Amino acid sequence: MAKRDPKSTRPEKERAFLVGIYIRSEPQLLSLEDSLAELRLLADTAGLVVVGETTQTLEKPHPDTFIGSGKVEEIIALAEETMSNLIIFDAELSPRHQRELEERFQNRVRVIDRTALILDIFAQHASTREGILQVELAQYEYRLPRLTRAWTHLARQAGGASGRSGSAGGVGLRGPGETQLEVDRREIRNKISHLKSELEKVRSHRSRYRAQRKRSQIPIVALVGYTNAGKSTLLNHLSHSNVYVADQLFATLDPTTRRVQLPDNHWVLFTDTVGFIQKLPTQLIAAFRATLEEITEADLLVHMVDITHPNALAQWKAVQNTLVDINADHIPAITAMNKIDLLPHPEMAGEIIANTPLSVAISAKKGSGIGDLLSLVEKQLYETQIPLHIRLPYQEGNLISLIHEQGRVISLDHERNGVVIVGSVPGRLFTQFQPYFIHPDTATEDE
Repeated sequence: MAKRDPKSTRPEKERAFLVGIYIRSEPQLLSLEDSLAELRLLADTAGLVVVGETTQTLEKPHPDTFIGSGKVEEIIALAEETMSNLIIFDAELSPRHQRELEERFQNRVRVIDRTALILDIFAQHASTREGILQVELAQYEYRLPRLTRAWTHLARQAGGASGRSGSAGGVGLRGPGETQLEVDRREIRNKISHLKSELEKVRSHRSRYRAQRKRSQIPIVALVGYTNAGKSTLLNHLSHSNVYVADQLFATLDPTTRRVQLPDNHWVLFTDTVGFIQKLPTQLIAAFRATLEEITEADLLVHMVDITHPNALAQWKAVQNTLVDINADHIPAITAMNKIDLLPHPEMAGEIIANTPLSVAISAKKGSGIGDLLSLVEKQLYETQIPLHIRLPYQEGNLISLIHEQGRVISLDHERNGVVIVGSVPGRLFTQFQPYFIHPDTATEDE
């Protein structure tokens, strides 16, 4: 807990010391210095005061302390010198590494990793019941393997929806020979089970809502991008709404959907989604499954890139990697190079998009290039035909009719398990057919 200044009602900010790590044997999107700079921004977003930092390059993590005994002693001395009460590692520490480090620090300072820091930021920014549930699940799944004897009475530490509702239960009674640690582990497992049950209800509700939107035949465009790329600013401009915007990482967590009219009077639904980041914790991807399905069910992605950021390419790659992780990389996408109003030489944007397929330069804040963006969205949804090679089950008669009505059929063959169709459909319909694509290794299974 942060100490309070007797002359102030605000808690004193924790003093954080950062440890940057570069592992030569592991692929890195950002340089050591750039990744540490991003960690500094994360710490600031979490409300911490960064009082010092150090770095180390390793061939591979040390089996006991991740960074080796000599570096541990150096950090102990630096932490005392800077009066730090929190050490943050720019990597995900295994439960064993975290326990070993805490023992070396003799519990004089807390030790957390990048994942814990991001989870804390999400916890601070979650405002809806769904967001709170998702963050709480991610936190408990992260904590469970890291539970130690020093961490007990979890009910007093639990927050969020399940903690308030009491559905997950209080501290359980110990059974014969059961330690407090075992009781705490059992309680966390109960809470995780309860949270997953609650989130499954949310997921079912979202699924029904998406099915209604699909029946309305209004295409869905998902805004994706690195955190702080300007997605919420763009949605506000397009829909004349007031989605919360702040110049900080992970300012908004909950998806927001707004209707937007395209140049030729077609209506589409734009959905603002949670921002991505390099080394996005796997716990968050799992916990935010219901939210991330807003991306996987979209008809088109608009990948927003902060063109002014020195690591714009690395951020673009981080988003692409995450889209692969959540199985959304098959969805047609266009790229919006944002913040051109901040470029010292605006013509730089033209040079970049000239070498980037399906891209447009915009300023979501000033409104520059928005017309070009909407025209490109309309072209991809309504004019561009995407080739198909699919096997549709006979019971999917509505999709067979849809490809005849809205697309183009080159060949159609009736087989035992369905109809094999080669043809094309407008971009807005592509995702409806994606589950039935024939892969090369299965193309001849009925032939």
